[in-house]
Amino acid sequence: MQRPASVPELLTARLRLRGWREEDVEPLAAINADPRVGEWLGGTRDLEQTRDAIARWMDHWRERGFGLWGVEELASGSLIGRIGLMHWDDWPAGDHDAEVGWTLAPSAWGRGLATEGAREALRFGFAERDLKHIISITLPTNLRSQRVMTKLGLTRRGEVDWRGFHQVWYAIEREEWERIR
Repeated sequence: MQRPASVPELLTARLRLRGWREEDVEPLAAINADPRVGEWLGGTRDLEQTRDAIARWMDHWRERGFGLWGVEELASGSLIGRIGLMHWDDWPAGDHDAEVGWTLAPSAWGRGLATEGAREALRFGFAERDLKHIISITLPTNLRSQRVMTKLGLTRRGEVDWRGFHQVWYAIEREEWERIR
């Protein structure tokens, strides 16, 4: 791994959002290799792809001051996935400061953890990084993620073909977030 980026640690009632560690590569690779997870990522990822992704996420933190966190469940101390904010230079559907996104182990699904962690990521982006416009992207068939987006206050804005996939996207402006908070 490269030199560490400055990644603030955030706590919610059940989660710790924290910087990446070398020992996170294998557990995250196991999550990424699960076909149930791969269905929503456009395919599974192996150990080296996971290692490369973490390096890119750390670069994003250094370049932008925000990014994806490793997510630990407080009760167990186990890494259960990733949640955070990414900017996409090639996003074709208009301006955005960041996308809020998540990938969690299937054992964490259906428990409100994606909503809990993504809510904290939105707060960080709007309140601590002064972002103005945050989107969220998923496949049209990923109804669970679309429910999370709605719970977070994002509204559906459209559909777009991006990076070889047909995507639906949701968005929220900082003013909307402040109003519903």
